[in-house]
Amino acid sequence: QVQLVESGGGLVQTGGSLRLSCAASGRTFSANAMAWFRQAPGKEREFVGGITWNGIRTYDEDSVKGRFTISRDNAKNMVYLQMNRLKPEDTAVYYCATENRSFYRRSVPRLVSDFDYWGQGTQVTVSS
Repeated sequence: QVQLVESGGGLVQTGGSLRLSCAASGRTFSANAMAWFRQAPGKEREFVGGITWNGIRTYDEDSVKGRFTISRDNAKNMVYLQMNRLKPEDTAVYYCATENRSFYRRSVPRLVSDFDYWGQGTQVTVSS
């Protein structure tokens, strides 16, 4: 059974940092793209960033440019999201996601519908 479990969320002040982790189990995802999405109350789930199997990163530049960094450890089946200089508008539930339909992608897809497996989410709240 495939499972993604996020951790590391919490309450932080504006300008602070958090590091989210996502542990995948059930099978290895070392050949698949992995991504982070977020969903704020009353809004649709949106792409934050992703990373290909070999470490090519893509971000939603408008919202997280220069502040967030994605990394992965294929040996541990983990993906991470380092978030720096956090803003109140970053407040959301953060989800990690991966896929079961394509391997060794050259780029990361950005749509919710492109991903097959999702974690339960971890809350990030940034106070002003």
